[in-house]
Amino acid sequence: MKRIRLVLTHYILTRWGRRWKSRAALERWQEKRIRRHVDKVRQHSGFYRELWAGIPSKEWRSFPVIGKSEMMENFDQLNTAGITKEQAFAEAYEAENSRNFKPKLQGVTVGLSSGTSGNRGIFLVGEAEQAAWTGTVLAKLLPGGLWKRASIAFFLRANSNLYESVKQGRLQFRYFDLLEPLPRLLARMKEYQPDIWIAPPSMLRLLAEAQRSGELKLHPRRMIAVAEVLDPLDRQHIEQTFGQKVHQAYQCTEGFLGATCSHGTLHLNEDIVHIEKELLDEGSRRFVPVVTDFSRTVQPIIRYRLNDILTEAAEPCPCGSLFTAIERIEGRCDDILYLPHAAEDMQVTVFPDFVTRAVLAASADIEHYRVIQHSLTELEISYRTRTGTDEVTEQRLTGELTRLFDRLSCISPQLIFTAYDFVPGRVKLRRVERRWKL
Repeated sequence: MKRIRLVLTHYILTRWGRRWKSRAALERWQEKRIRRHVDKVRQHSGFYRELWAGIPSKEWRSFPVIGKSEMMENFDQLNTAGITKEQAFAEAYEAENSRNFKPKLQGVTVGLSSGTSGNRGIFLVGEAEQAAWTGTVLAKLLPGGLWKRASIAFFLRANSNLYESVKQGRLQFRYFDLLEPLPRLLARMKEYQPDIWIAPPSMLRLLAEAQRSGELKLHPRRMIAVAEVLDPLDRQHIEQTFGQKVHQAYQCTEGFLGATCSHGTLHLNEDIVHIEKELLDEGSRRFVPVVTDFSRTVQPIIRYRLNDILTEAAEPCPCGSLFTAIERIEGRCDDILYLPHAAEDMQVTVFPDFVTRAVLAASADIEHYRVIQHSLTELEISYRTRTGTDEVTEQRLTGELTRLFDRLSCISPQLIFTAYDFVPGRVKLRRVERRWKL
């Protein structure tokens, strides 16, 4: 009963509570919450207490920035539940291997990040935090409110008590394991007939293809993309198939960071997190987010640098929200390509969005693609068109990419064309990917 009350409280606060008259008012409110949160974290986290020694809470912006490596190296002292990294990994791996995600460790939900960058991380969520997360997610993502009946299909590599907690009152929830064969997933979808689909874009794309072929005949009320970058090509295909916007939830190990409004614009969840913008290049709106989550205490996230590339919207969203609008989550810093400069002894930065735009400009017939950089001089390109691969499309891709590299004053790499064969499941889809280290 206590957990239900907490869920309802956070649902009401998120949906109808907390209204700020200006951006400045929002930032003043954030500042008070963060200072109070920092004081609490100091008391209970030995790692942060030592890291922040000598720096007063009001100067929290001067705290050292940490990342995944620092978090995992100091996991035992950083979390406030007394859970060791060894215990957490053992619990999480047991859940992954058994596919039973119900058990908790000392009352705390334990999960693994997907490890896109090669290092798997651990997340811990306490019961009160789980209730707060549930209320916030339902308020931001659920069409029609908490009291309207809805059936939710959630596709993900691993389930969690966190996701199961979405089941409230009139809401049904079913987990769809991405490791199951596609025919079985489609059969379960036809039997369940869900209203709301939450899935990685690569899976939503497969569902759209099944709909177009007639294998599925479903009409979702809302589709929400999670876990992967929503590529413009996938967005267009899914939206054309179902005749509605694809919404997004920007959710990761480090917190529930963003959600789309009724206009389909992604906004940062600045009522629960503070985002500092580490600009990547002059003259663009690209930045890396440094996250301070002032709602989590079991595994505090304070000035935590993500590996994501976000592009801030050029204009305010018509919805009128004070929360920062994001034009696109472009990818990861690990997937920025680097090529040798044509005239100088230096490397040129090639953002994933540059490559995506070049590929899409090459041919309107391209349905799927991947671009993988294997070395400073080698780029693998796989794609599929409506009619199959052909020499004309390869020539156009070569031409568009060559023009891009010329504009950036870098030496064109060797382009190697291969067959497209990605299947959603254990591995996240990365349309543009760098597989070598600087």
